[in-house]
Amino acid sequence: MQAAAQQANIPLSTNYVGGMFGFFFSDAGQISRYPQVTACDVERFKQFFHGMLDGGVYLAPSAFEAGFMSAAHSEADIDNTIALAEKVFATL
Repeated sequence: MQAAAQQANIPLSTNYVGGMFGFFFSDAGQISRYPQVTACDVERFKQFFHGMLDGGVYLAPSAFEAGFMSAAHSEADIDNTIALAEKVFATL
């Protein structure tokens, strides 16, 4: 996801632990504190969320929630999600 955002010149900060992940529309680098989170571009997140949802990928609906991956997600699921993210980033 990070590489797809960079390709589209979209500032995106990603955090993850195991299968749990979060991403923030910000050029602040590593996001680790609440004030940094609240300074992120929530409107851009909403646009991204709805673009992904329209394409069939359901993410947590809030910019302040985590996403989760598991063994139920195939390599094809991940590839399709990244491909859709590239398309959505291009519209932002």
